[in-house]
Amino acid sequence: MNESAQPLLPAHPRFKPYPAYKDSGVEWLGEIPAHWEVKRLKTLASVQLSNVDKKSVEGQEPVRLCNYTDVYYNERISSDIEFMSATATREQVQRFSLRAGDVLITKDSESWTDIAVPAVVTEDMPEVLCGYHLAHVRPADGCVGAFLSRAFAAVGPRDQFQVAANGITRFGLAGDAIRTGLFAMPPEPEQRAIAAFLDRETARIDALVAKKERLIELLQEKRTALITRAVTKGLDPTVPMKDSGVEWLGEIPAHWVSLGLSRVTLSRCDGPFGSGLKSEHYSGSGVRVIRLQNIGWTDFLDADEAYLDDAYARQLGDHSVVAGDLLIAGLGDEAHPVGRACVAPDQIEPAMVKADCFRFRLDRRRVHPRFAAYQLSVTASAAAGSLSTGATRARMNLTTTASRKVGLPPLDEQRAIVEALDRDGKRYRALVAKVREAIERLKELRTALISAAVTGKIDVREEASLDGMQLTP
Repeated sequence: MNESAQPLLPAHPRFKPYPAYKDSGVEWLGEIPAHWEVKRLKTLASVQLSNVDKKSVEGQEPVRLCNYTDVYYNERISSDIEFMSATATREQVQRFSLRAGDVLITKDSESWTDIAVPAVVTEDMPEVLCGYHLAHVRPADGCVGAFLSRAFAAVGPRDQFQVAANGITRFGLAGDAIRTGLFAMPPEPEQRAIAAFLDRETARIDALVAKKERLIELLQEKRTALITRAVTKGLDPTVPMKDSGVEWLGEIPAHWVSLGLSRVTLSRCDGPFGSGLKSEHYSGSGVRVIRLQNIGWTDFLDADEAYLDDAYARQLGDHSVVAGDLLIAGLGDEAHPVGRACVAPDQIEPAMVKADCFRFRLDRRRVHPRFAAYQLSVTASAAAGSLSTGATRARMNLTTTASRKVGLPPLDEQRAIVEALDRDGKRYRALVAKVREAIERLKELRTALISAAVTGKIDVREEASLDGMQLTP
C-alpha cells in the first residue's frame, strides 16, 4: 500500500483540502489534517470475533442471526432485513447482540478482496446477534460507528486488512490483526459531519447508478421484444398470419412452416454422464468442454474455458462440437432459462458438450443456426413451462428438446432476419457498454469520495455547516 494507490477524486470546487496538514507517520496514509490523529482500532472500539453458528441447539435461547451475506450486501443493518433464525447461549446473547452504532465486518472469505467489508448497525436489536464469519466492533466514546464503517470501506484503511488476511483457498483475519488496524481520526463532531456528508453524496450516486441499471433493463426489454417480433412474425408487418398450433409461438406468417426441431436436425447429442466428466478431469489444453455457463441467451459466452485431455475425451464417446452447431441448455433457472440457445463460434474445434448441454447439427439447407438460436432463446421461458421438469431448476432432456416446435420461413428470409438482428445487436451491445462504463465511473467516484473524506484529503466541514450541523474545528 502507498499513497499513490489512493483513488483520484476529480477536481471540483466543492472538494477543497484542509488548511493545514501533518505527516501521519504511516506510509500508505500520507499526510492527514493537522488536528487529526492516527489511532489503532483497539483504542477506538472493542473487537470480538463471533462464534455464533447458524445451527440451532436444543435448550439454547432462540435468536435471529445477522450473517455474512447480510453484511456483504448491506451497508446498513436494520430490522428491515430478514435475519435467519438460530439459537445461542446466554453468554453469546450478551456479547454479540446488536446495538445502534456497532460495526460488523467480514473476517473470513473465499476471496481476500471480500475481507473487512463493513456495515453499520442503525438501531438497537437485542434479539439479533452478530453471526459466524463476522467480527463485532463496538465503538467507544469519541468514535462514531457511521464514520468508522465508512473508514473500513476506504482505499488504504481497507487494504491493510486485506493484506493481513491469512490463507490460500480461504482467507481469514485474526482478532489482533483487526485490533491493530490504523485509522485517521478527526474529532467526534467532525466524524459525524463526514458520515452525514457521505450518506448524502453516496445516496445521490447510488440513485444515478440505479437509473442507469434500469436503462440497461429497458434496453434489454426492447431488444427482446424486437427479436421476438422478428423471429416469430417476420420483418414485414403486412403479411397474412396463421395459427402455428404451438402455444409459445402463437401466430406466424402464413408462408412459414411449423415443425419439430428434430425434423431439421442431421444429428444431435448430449454431454457424457456426469460421473464420466468431473472437474478433476480438466487439463490446461486439449478438447474444449462447452458447459452451461458458455450457452448464453442467443450468444456463445467464451470467457469461462475448460479443456479435456484428447485421449480421455475419446474414451467418452462422440460428443463433438464444430463451428455452426446449435447449442441448447438443458438446465436453467429464472435468470438463465432452460432451452436457451446459441451457435458454436468459429475455430471452436476440437470441442465437446458436457452433461445438460445439447448439440444439434442442423440441416443448413433448411434452417440458419443463428435464426434457430434466436427463436429458441426468446421462446425458452414459455416452452419450459410446458416441457420442462424440476422445481428450483428447470430441466429438459435431449428427446424433449428435439421435439420443440420451431416456426421457419424460407432460408433467404431467415438470413435477412438474422442480419437485421445482428446489426441491431451490435448497436445494442455498444450502447449497453457505454452505460456500463458510466456505471463503473460512478462506482469509482463513490469509492474515491469515501476514501478522500475519511482520510482527510478533502474538507467537508463547510458543507456540513450549510446542512445545519454545528461543527467546531
